[in-house]
Amino acid sequence: MSRLLIPAFLLAFVATGASAQDGRYPPPPQQDDNTHFGWADVLRVDPVYGVSRVETPRQECYDQPVVRREQSSGSTAGTILGAVVGGVLGNTVGKGDGRKAATVIGAVAGGAVGNNVSRGDDRVYQGTETRCRDVSSISEQRRIAGYDVEYRYRGEVYVSRLNYDPGERLRVRVSVAPAD
Repeated sequence: MSRLLIPAFLLAFVATGASAQDGRYPPPPQQDDNTHFGWADVLRVDPVYGVSRVETPRQECYDQPVVRREQSSGSTAGTILGAVVGGVLGNTVGKGDGRKAATVIGAVAGGAVGNNVSRGDDRVYQGTETRCRDVSSISEQRRIAGYDVEYRYRGEVYVSRLNYDPGERLRVRVSVAPAD
């Protein structure tokens, strides 16, 4: 007799699991006497699309030509050499106290000339610099917003918009109430 109980127990257990509800549906709420649940055959499922706008910030960079001028400053060696040459020339001019004044004036003038000569021309550099700016790209994305589902329950055809694709069958709640 125990041999018969084990298969019967297994059969009852499997039958209970087979009647468990689909995992996509929440457990049914408390039923009143006028409400019950059933299954409808899905005839057609049409996705309903919506458009959402997405703003994406990005950086846009470009190379811009630039010109730089570098003004060279005179060298110390040029100033000293000009002062020595100017002092020597000033010393050859004049006599007595005039010679000292001519030497000083010659050294100052020679230093200024030597500084200007060593300065040379300004240098010009040409190149490019990368410049960047922030811009926003706006794109529209088409997404599924829901599904229009056409289904048949007990010979009648109904249409509902759902937020999921129900597959081949749809669980429905049937509620009956007096019209008046």
